[in-house]
Amino acid sequence: MREPLTILVAARDEEARIGGTVAELLRQFPGARVLVADDGSRDGTAAAAERAGAEVLRLPHRGKGQALTLAERESPPGYLLLCDADLRGDLTPLLDGAADVTIAAFARVQGGGFGIAKGVARRLIRLAAGYESREPLSGQRRLSPAARAAVFPLAAGFGCEAAMTVDAARAAVVVEERELPLEHRATGRDLPGFVHRGRQLRDILLAFGPQAGNHRGLRLPLVGWVVGAVHLPVAPVAALGVADDLWSGVERGFRAHLAAGATTGVLKLVGIPAWALLRTRSLSGAILVALAANLLNQLDTKPGRALKAYLVAAIPFRAPKVLAVLLLPYDLREMAMLGDGGSNALGALVGLRSVSRLTGRSRWLAIGALAGATLVGERRSLGALVESTPGLRTFDGWGRH
Repeated sequence: MREPLTILVAARDEEARIGGTVAELLRQFPGARVLVADDGSRDGTAAAAERAGAEVLRLPHRGKGQALTLAERESPPGYLLLCDADLRGDLTPLLDGAADVTIAAFARVQGGGFGIAKGVARRLIRLAAGYESREPLSGQRRLSPAARAAVFPLAAGFGCEAAMTVDAARAAVVVEERELPLEHRATGRDLPGFVHRGRQLRDILLAFGPQAGNHRGLRLPLVGWVVGAVHLPVAPVAALGVADDLWSGVERGFRAHLAAGATTGVLKLVGIPAWALLRTRSLSGAILVALAANLLNQLDTKPGRALKAYLVAAIPFRAPKVLAVLLLPYDLREMAMLGDGGSNALGALVGLRSVSRLTGRSRWLAIGALAGATLVGERRSLGALVESTPGLRTFDGWGRH
């Protein structure tokens, strides 16, 4: 392989080992560029990597997949070598051969738990792409330019490797696993080890669920379906929103959807009011719920914005708050997204609570306010309006990186 090589290393709190890893990579691959993506380390990882000769991209903590994705954007065209921060061993054999993706399989098993996360990853890869993987979670991978284009942006967190294998197999690039005598800091069968593998399993499962790109082009799991699973009265709304997340086109706004004809947006336009009418047995109640669901969806354009709006409305209308509070940190840190499934469902949830508290004139005033906001959103982005209003802009930015 004669083309330029860039080595990407995602690292978090690896001050004790990153220097040795970088030095060994520079020794094995003279002339290669080593770029360490510091994933919000709380120690001296970044400084240790720089002293060893690496370039460092300092990031807020978003997880492994996001760190590697952002580092890839800073890399020149050509081949990539991905490497874990705590690795020991010779990776030069990964550059041999004609495969587009060459994955290092550890010759000797070190530590680990009961193989649950790895076994689940293997089965999901087989189901999703028909590929039999020996090392579904190996972070040591050589990618050709074709493979690089096929797999980036990566799935979030520790699900990035398993999803990368699926993306490569589906793109029909050649994937090969090669056994190498490597070592890394293995986790044991203790509490920290089980917590780590629990996070791995969570991220793997999310990586094979609904996904979407956010405003930065990062690939995030859509977790809004959880709202429907926890709050069953709005489950149909969450389902309609997930369908829109998965199969929507480029249309935005009522007019665009109606002009396009049979779209998932039109399905929501019909389905949510029909469901709301069935739930409330009231035309005004149905209008109020449908408008609330749409408004929160219109606000879900930046991390945390829709959840903050929901929590503000949930206080006077006594709507459930626990789930929104739990989701907010992940949404703000761009580690997950509500998507239409979550924002529509939360809007419908607060709308249902408002129907029981607003009657007569007060309900129609609320409908008028929501309709006005919807019309504004048809002509101008509500997000842009929030960002141009000083007080709202400050509140909107709290907690966001």
